[in-house]
Amino acid sequence: MQTAIERTVAGVPLSDDEAIALADAGSELADEVRAAAAAVRDRAFGRGVTYSPKVFLPLTNLCRNRCDYCSFRRSPGEAGEWTMTHAEVEEQLARAGALGCGEALFCLGDTPEKAFSAYRRTLAAIGHESTVEYLHWAGSAAIAQGLLPHTNAGLLTDAEMLRLREVNVSLGLMLECSSERLCEPGMPHHRAPDKRPDRRLAMIDSAGGLRIPFTTGILVGLGETRRERIDSLLAIRRLHRAHGHVQEVIVQNFRAVPGVPMEHAPEPDEQEVTWSVAMARLVLDAEVSVQAPPNLNPAAADALLASGLNDFGGISPVTPDYINPRHPWPHVDRLGELCARAGFTLRPRSPIYDRFVDRADFLDRRLVDPTRRVQARLSAMGALP
Repeated sequence: MQTAIERTVAGVPLSDDEAIALADAGSELADEVRAAAAAVRDRAFGRGVTYSPKVFLPLTNLCRNRCDYCSFRRSPGEAGEWTMTHAEVEEQLARAGALGCGEALFCLGDTPEKAFSAYRRTLAAIGHESTVEYLHWAGSAAIAQGLLPHTNAGLLTDAEMLRLREVNVSLGLMLECSSERLCEPGMPHHRAPDKRPDRRLAMIDSAGGLRIPFTTGILVGLGETRRERIDSLLAIRRLHRAHGHVQEVIVQNFRAVPGVPMEHAPEPDEQEVTWSVAMARLVLDAEVSVQAPPNLNPAAADALLASGLNDFGGISPVTPDYINPRHPWPHVDRLGELCARAGFTLRPRSPIYDRFVDRADFLDRRLVDPTRRVQARLSAMGALP
């Protein structure tokens, strides 16, 4: 295993068997794994770290899934449920544009219209036949405000992804975990029909076939084993190698929330999170960014950087993290100072990575000029602090 780790530093990726063997090795080689991941990151990305200045627009928090760790989802009539109006969307987009954001993130509950007739009536009342049609309108409104849309709307059909491709520079779907075991009775995805791994992997595969720049990721601490976590990363790697479309992989750690079935479940510690980030860097191909949310790891930014991280994901000056409202975004100036002390430069980026922009097969031609304008504006912001 030591030899396999050393080969990654020289540019030889881990094989499937080597990655699984490292998972089974426990913490025996954890320090070596982190150091190798940092070296691989430096070779691929240098000492530059990125983030995406964004506005977070959850068009609805209605969701037919009932994941045991989620405090975001609601049913119609439940306290705290919402579906945003056109005016609310336009107000937030205008604020984001004025504050220099580059990304409009649309993230919402999975397939609510399949479960709730009340939501279907709400959509009709605001003039849309489906959630995807509402997302298309919202994406067009974002572009008009000088923002680039990125949408994570759960499971989508090929036709729905093609429709959203017209007004989105990228799409996303968290794999979370490729293990069917987490869908068994008593496990966190048992009451979540849209979290079946085969369905999520099929959509990620389809997005590659449709030439859509894509974001996915894993959740750490749901009760999965380290081997299951590595199996998930290997599944993502296979799909990326088939299509070349995965631009970033998020390593997101579980945080307990009061009032949900997993409210007393143990959270993964810093060592587990950083090991997972490091293994993601060693498993994934060099061009794929590895990201971890800084608001879920507020005291671990140094450790994440030392474990191969090259991206902090979206950070909003406008809206909270609606999925994790107990964990506020860091101030980017302070994050930039922390990066500088660790020997890194923090810069803003757009929600589509540069290598996809000039490829006609990966970006709708109508979005090229808006994308270049946003990228030029973000580039002019320079490094932080």
